[in-house]
Amino acid sequence: MAPTKYFSLIACLAGCILCFCCCGHDDPEPEELDAPALLGTTPENGVSDLLDYSLSVVFTFDQNIKCPAEAQKGISVDGGASVSKVDCYGTDLTVSVTGLKRGSSYTLTIPAGAVEGYRKNQKPSQAISFKFSTKYSDPVPEHWESAATAVLNMGPGWNLGNTLDSNSGDVNNMWIEAFTGRTTTDYETAWGQPVATRDLIHMFKEAGFGAIRVPVTWYPHIGKVTVTVKGDKGYWDMSTWTGADVDPVWMARVKEVVGYVIDEGMYCILNIHHDTGTASTAWLRADKTVHDRVKGRYCELWRQIATEFETFGEKLLFESFNEMLDNNGTWNYASAAADDVINEYNADFVATVRATGGNNAQRNLVLNTYAASTEQKVLEDFRLPEDTVEGHLIAEVHSYAPYLFAFNTDYPKKVFDDSCDREVRGIVDRLGQFLVGKGIPCIIGEYGADTSEREETELAKQAACYVSQAAKYNIACFYWMSLSDREDRSVPRWTKPLIKDAILKAYRDNKAD
Repeated sequence: MAPTKYFSLIACLAGCILCFCCCGHDDPEPEELDAPALLGTTPENGVSDLLDYSLSVVFTFDQNIKCPAEAQKGISVDGGASVSKVDCYGTDLTVSVTGLKRGSSYTLTIPAGAVEGYRKNQKPSQAISFKFSTKYSDPVPEHWESAATAVLNMGPGWNLGNTLDSNSGDVNNMWIEAFTGRTTTDYETAWGQPVATRDLIHMFKEAGFGAIRVPVTWYPHIGKVTVTVKGDKGYWDMSTWTGADVDPVWMARVKEVVGYVIDEGMYCILNIHHDTGTASTAWLRADKTVHDRVKGRYCELWRQIATEFETFGEKLLFESFNEMLDNNGTWNYASAAADDVINEYNADFVATVRATGGNNAQRNLVLNTYAASTEQKVLEDFRLPEDTVEGHLIAEVHSYAPYLFAFNTDYPKKVFDDSCDREVRGIVDRLGQFLVGKGIPCIIGEYGADTSEREETELAKQAACYVSQAAKYNIACFYWMSLSDREDRSVPRWTKPLIKDAILKAYRDNKAD
């Protein structure tokens, strides 16, 4: 027999034997592998005496794991808190919770099967319960950083402008109220900005910013606003404005955005914004008669805000109001009487917030001057109100200087030259003399310029000048808006990267050691 035929025969017989052996028998099921095993948590299960309003827990397993998006929805925490974020990387599953209250106990639950391994035929993960508790914050104010320390630690700041502060602004053209569904998104996007996102705030944090001011306009969301539509306009008779309760849906959205900032470990300043100013809807005026009429609504608004945010830690600050003007809409300096009314509003604010207790009993509070002005007479008239704790009040001013450089006028100045530099430094020196020099910590809550008619390199010079000079007095500066603007916020990406870089460099080069 030829060798090839011999081997063919052997192969054939082997095939038959294999077929006979296998015929009528199912393949055995592969052995089921153990589920990913939890090795430990950071912090440890059962941790107590937590003081912050949020917590991130890292669950570490014995192998690389995954947690599908649908499974993440099942992760929960009780006690009125909420799961804000779930991240899965390598062997770690990180779950962040927010909305914690003082003196409370919680259970964070990861349901069975939520965590998966990458091996085939693995058992589903077992349910995991993580228990933790918070303690009542110590009422001794020394355990919270002082106002001066907070300002020193803020670092570079930015304003999330034209977002939660957007509004119709005209009692004779209440277009948002008349022609939209009045959702939070309708208001938030009314002035051309997209809704704020966590990714946007994270971009600022990663770049080196330490604080974000969140301006909020409240008047469309408190009480009942009756708008009459005539033709293509909506009209609001302010005399029909009743009640003072804040819309809970609006309050929840404000709280969500503030949470974005706090979750990044940044300072956040929350205020009352375009309820002041030149618009006809500005119900807060630096006028004695107006103050006496609206004091109740103003205090009730701050009572509700302070109560809602009471559990937030020391990195959340409240700001009394924005740029409040007299009945004539006078900028810079109006009168000593107007300055006195500003001091009364600030006293109302401090007393109302302190009365809500808890963390608000020692929270750092920010108080604006008349029109947020840096004029010497305004600074001389500014007074800190009486407070139940010492060293927890901050003064705020705004500065867009030089005027011909910062704004588009008939004779705009487009180059930030030596004279511009001297003017800005002189303004900051004035703050150092009349505020910081008197023991009052200070922030420049807004600064910048109209960016459409100036080269970014010139705008960067102005920003660096403010930051470097302010550093001499430990004054924190918050740039107004344009660093990331409009569609760039949705990406997110920088609209003015040169200004951003100039701010960060000036801060690094001049900050106190």
